Amino acid sequence: MLIIGIAGGSGSGKTTVVNEIIKRLPKNSVAVVSQDAYYFDNGHLNKEEKRRINFDHPNSIEWDLLNKDIDRLRNGDSIEMPIYTYVTCSRAKETIKITPKKVIIVEGILIFTNPELLTRLDIKTYVAADGDERLMRIINRDMMERGRSLKQALDHYANFVRPMHIQFIEPTKRSADIIIPQGGNNHIGIDILTHKIKASI
Repeated sequence: MLIIGIAGGSGSGKTTVVNEIIKRLPKNSVAVVSQDAYYFDNGHLNKEEKRRINFDHPNSIEWDLLNKDIDRLRNGDSIEMPIYTYVTCSRAKETIKITPKKVIIVEGILIFTNPELLTRLDIKTYVAADGDERLMRIINRDMMERGRSLKQALDHYANFVRPMHIQFIEPTKRSADIIIPQGGNNHIGIDILTHKIKASI
């Protein structure tokens, strides 16, 4: 089993890179574990408190559970990955069953900030994109998927996303084995990573 970490700033194109890798590998050989599924359940908070949740800080993730689930997969056991909903800031009662595969991709903006998780990753990839490009994607996502107005999306970016990116996420680029600029548009970078994966499984 090969465990790959794919990190990078919010809106950098990580999901596109993950999907492109899956397309290039044998069918049913990849399982994806999303960091976003492991946000702490904050469904008990009121509306104003939920608006102040900092999803871009490492303390927002239940790392112990994520690391335990990675260990279970490595040991050949299935896991029940949580389902997190940004609109309600809570975990659903349902879960997603993830079964062990030859390749496990762990994807998320903060995964390189956790030392214990870093030790579990065989290949660490950082997806890089220009700040203005990421901002456009973030605004579109926040308005379409998370119910925020344009002003709320811009305020959230200014108050949380940008400062946390500078403090926590951008520095983790130094932990990467491979850096893919331009996200999903960098087909050469994705091809190189995919070739490395194929050679290792």
